Amino acid sequence: MLTELVPVPAGSFRMGSTSFYPEEAPIHTATVGAFGIERHPVTNAQFAEFVDATGYVTVAEKPLDPALYPGVAEADLLPGALVFRPTAGPVDLRDWRQWWDWAGGANWRHPFGQGSDVAGRDDHPVVQVAYPDAAAYAAWAGRRLPTEAEW
Repeated sequence: MLTELVPVPAGSFRMGSTSFYPEEAPIHTATVGAFGIERHPVTNAQFAEFVDATGYVTVAEKPLDPALYPGVAEADLLPGALVFRPTAGPVDLRDWRQWWDWAGGANWRHPFGQGSDVAGRDDHPVVQVAYPDAAAYAAWAGRRLPTEAEW
């Protein structure tokens, strides 16, 4: 189901910022070699093919290890993910909790939590995948994730 890669030529550009997050500094010249990138995001159907072929379980589908999170309530260790919650108006952008909610059972098959599903959305981009999930898919597909500079 993969498509032909779109070629991106080699080049240099200014990358970074001194205005936002400390880890974005310093502004520097980044150079990338020529590479290819998929024309479209990975779809639910493509990700389902990967899961069906490998039995892969995503980060959001696994409970958190209580040994790594001492003192956290058991209910907060259950599988799930953050889901976007529309706001009624402008919000303080320093507080992400104003537009993200924890949804138990949210994962790539149930993007908004229990009671939601991807039925009829085979051609939609897959969501609720973590970096390790995307990397596992890319490796299975014979691809790789773009670097930060390539992205």
